[in-house]
Amino acid sequence: MICGKTYQPDEVTYVCPDHGHEGILDVVYDYEVIARRIRPESLTENQDPTIWRYKPLLPVEPDAPVPPLTVGGTPLYDAPRLAAGLGLKHVWVKDDGRQPTASFKDRASAIAIVKAQEAGAEIITTASTGNAAAALAGLAASIDQPNVIFVPASAPQAKIAQLLTFGSTVMLVDGTYDDAFDLCLEAADAFGWYNRNTGYNPYMSEGKKTVSYEMCEQLGWDAPDVIFVSVGDGCIIGGVYKGLYDLLQLGWIDHMPRIIGVQAEGSNYMAEAWEKGEDVLTKPPIEAHTVADSISAGLPRDRLKAMRAVRESQGAFITVSDEEILTAIPELAQKTGVFAEPAGAAAYAGLRKAAATGLVSPENRIVVINTGSGLKDVASAMKAATMTGAEPYRIRPALEAVRRALGD
Repeated sequence: MICGKTYQPDEVTYVCPDHGHEGILDVVYDYEVIARRIRPESLTENQDPTIWRYKPLLPVEPDAPVPPLTVGGTPLYDAPRLAAGLGLKHVWVKDDGRQPTASFKDRASAIAIVKAQEAGAEIITTASTGNAAAALAGLAASIDQPNVIFVPASAPQAKIAQLLTFGSTVMLVDGTYDDAFDLCLEAADAFGWYNRNTGYNPYMSEGKKTVSYEMCEQLGWDAPDVIFVSVGDGCIIGGVYKGLYDLLQLGWIDHMPRIIGVQAEGSNYMAEAWEKGEDVLTKPPIEAHTVADSISAGLPRDRLKAMRAVRESQGAFITVSDEEILTAIPELAQKTGVFAEPAGAAAYAGLRKAAATGLVSPENRIVVINTGSGLKDVASAMKAATMTGAEPYRIRPALEAVRRALGD
């Protein structure tokens, strides 16, 4: 995307050597060969519900051993009440909070485990605000793979608890996610660890793209018109686009959905660059602050792919406030039964704004991706509930107390 050079897989490990950390690579496929190995009809006969049902479209060997946890196959819920409340007709919610470690990031970490095994890595490492770290920790635990995790000390306790419970070596960094990311890169280079970082390891987008395969297959290969996804580092939105691009090249879908990237107001690097027409290669970092820790990034590491996803799909970036994100949590939960963490609810907050401003039309077929479970950040969920006036009744253990609470 910067210089257009191509390499064989054994020539480079992570990035283009001419451009250092900015030289993020794309994995390129021979779609004619792939079409002879997999087709929609063969998937109908495939009983494997995980991402590995798409192995011919993934950068792994056909006989490569994979982690035992069930990654992928998450539900796509029809959400008619959600749609009706926004004046829309067709809305679905793809709930990736149902992954093994309760976030979308399991898709990428599953690929990381396989590629690290191919490389004979003794230790895998990543930097994360919490979800990518938990995903790596859980999947590594499933195969007894040592790993070292770098996370900001401010990460939610629920996410840190996952890391420690899975047995990871955890480095709490007194700084931002960007500080943790840079330190992780240094440590990986110094100690020879396999680097799982998004926006650096090109194979992570390949894991994340499987969400697009799933949602299109779940819709009978009739791709949606619009997809809403929250954006922090940019790897998820880049993966969503890559999966759709693959399907278009194979002729399995007949159009590219518009991809709408949703960013928090306090971490809106991509939205700002989009609105102002700025070059993300030269645009300096911003100071990121948001309740949606999973999408807090002062310098999105996969910003080139994120911008491409929106531009090539004729999509857009939307910015939402922390208040809009928090109020989206109970609304999404009450109208669909899907409990999202702030980053996941941000995608729905973006849809609310898009519906109000006319960015989507009533006839559009729309998918909202929830990227993580609300149990990842219970403190934010409690704050969101309080903001909407939801409070529990504290009563004596007596039926009369129940009657009084109910106003009978």
